Amino acid sequence: MRSKRPSSLSLLYSALSSPPTSRSHPTTRSYCSLTATSPPCSETPKPSITDQCITLFQSCASSICEVKQIHAFCIRHGAPLADPDLGKHLVLKIVRLSGPMGYAHQVFDQIRCPSIFAWNTMIRGFAESEYPRPATQLYRSMRASGVEPDTHTYPFLLKAIAKSTDVKEGEQVHSGCIKNGFESLIYVQNALVHMYASSGDSESAHKMFVLMPERDLVAWNTVIKGFALNGRPNEALTLYRDMELEFIEPDGFTMVSLITACAELGALALGRRIHVYMTKVGLTKNLHVNNTLLDLYAKCGSIREAQRLFNEMHEKNVVSWTCLIAGLAVNGFGKEALELFSELEREGLVPTEITFVGVLYACSHCGLVDKGFEYFKRMKEEFHVVPRIEHYGCMVDLLGRAGLVERARTFIQDMELQPNAVIWRILLAACTIHGHLALAEAARAEILQLEPKHSGDYVLLSNLYALERRWSDVQKVRKEMASEGVRKAPGHSLVELGNKVHEFTMGDKSHPQSEAIYLKLAEITQLLKLEGYVPQTLNVFVDIEEEEKENALSYHSEKIAVAFMLINTGPGTPITVMKNLRICADCHLAIKLISKIYDREIVVRDRSRFHHFRGGACSCKEYW
Repeated sequence: MRSKRPSSLSLLYSALSSPPTSRSHPTTRSYCSLTATSPPCSETPKPSITDQCITLFQSCASSICEVKQIHAFCIRHGAPLADPDLGKHLVLKIVRLSGPMGYAHQVFDQIRCPSIFAWNTMIRGFAESEYPRPATQLYRSMRASGVEPDTHTYPFLLKAIAKSTDVKEGEQVHSGCIKNGFESLIYVQNALVHMYASSGDSESAHKMFVLMPERDLVAWNTVIKGFALNGRPNEALTLYRDMELEFIEPDGFTMVSLITACAELGALALGRRIHVYMTKVGLTKNLHVNNTLLDLYAKCGSIREAQRLFNEMHEKNVVSWTCLIAGLAVNGFGKEALELFSELEREGLVPTEITFVGVLYACSHCGLVDKGFEYFKRMKEEFHVVPRIEHYGCMVDLLGRAGLVERARTFIQDMELQPNAVIWRILLAACTIHGHLALAEAARAEILQLEPKHSGDYVLLSNLYALERRWSDVQKVRKEMASEGVRKAPGHSLVELGNKVHEFTMGDKSHPQSEAIYLKLAEITQLLKLEGYVPQTLNVFVDIEEEEKENALSYHSEKIAVAFMLINTGPGTPITVMKNLRICADCHLAIKLISKIYDREIVVRDRSRFHHFRGGACSCKEYW
């Protein structure tokens, strides 16, 4: 039987551990498939065991398994692992091969007076791992040991802080950069911009970016992405225009950030133009780019375009399916979302925790209570997904929307996680909609312990008191808001027209076309009355006359936005409005009738979902 050929690692072990050969006969040794003829031993002394082990790590360790074999060889032959040179090579190999950082840390702890190279290697390893937080502790230990950072320390350390999103820690390290004279280095500056942007502090990221004397594409992409992901889409688009003026050529990362900004703004037309550009330069062959485009069309209410893109994609992953499932759910097509989930299962894909958020959201917005609990059970038992606070939030919302508020409270009390303010706020909103005052006050008491100065909570409770016509309690809540310095978030609506996003607030008269807009509103009001429209004045929660309430309703921001678009777009053109608050019952009724009167499809994205109005009906089927 033919003998098995020894591995290069085995040959090297043999070569390094074999006794010296006769002085009169040169020998040939194999070093990991590299052959070299050795001179007589009298001319070249045998390398020390430390040198031999370093050679092994440099030449033969191509997997963590082999690293451990060489490590065992070192121990067996008495190699001093405390030696700084040998220790740093072992740590470097573990980090480069993405080995367990616990293993790297054990080796590192044995090194006598580790060099800055070894410290940097450990910080880098944690920065690139799933658990980056130990990097900052290592940095503090390094400074306590008297080791000074070098040009490589801060980029690795800031990357770790960016992943852990600890902006306070980042600010302290930034101070260290300045004290040690490294802030002027471009790769440190890029790391600082990335750290602030990733930690949600887009303002500090931009300040750092402005101070940079030289800004490369990485810096532009980082700050644009920071604004796009932190609720500052207008700033992201403005920065892109500045980038063009400086003749910086965008890449795929730039385009993805711009698409994200368009999705947040609801700037569908601009997003489409970016899509066309990306297709021309060949960027749409990338799966991540296509998933971002799916998200754009879903978030802008163009769900049919999202479906078309999904069907045309040659490559799909579970993120692609999740994007469309969540998109269908939020656009009011819950049953289609659940059908798509069934198709995902037939394809043999494993749904993620985010997929189940979309599925439970679909059940919530379709009133499928039993179905929702069925999926919640399957998520835990069949797919072994541990419920996160988002899943519990969907379940509380599912029960609350269905009017099962007492059952929702019981569900909260039985949760395996500690309920946060959002969970109690969902219950408070449901109590407001369904008129459960006592439970609303109990939910409000819980919120006060967790997040006492959220303006929406005051408004919800005030509205509920107003529904009960308890005007003294309404005034009490509003005085409490004033004394606590809490201000209600003003409602606004956005529409896109002519490469520009137009913003309107209630009773807004600042727009150049205000006169024409208010004439159009008067026309709309007359036509609505002919259709039998009666203003839903219960939505105006102040103790004033009915006529004043009707006037207030006429000037809600979404109605102004719709009037503006009716003036400036041709017959049959769809209208999309983005609103930051929940659409009120009166506007919902009015826009349904406007879609019929003017024969327009009108899409309104409010705080929680899309409403597709067409022919006097809405996709939500009055369940919202």
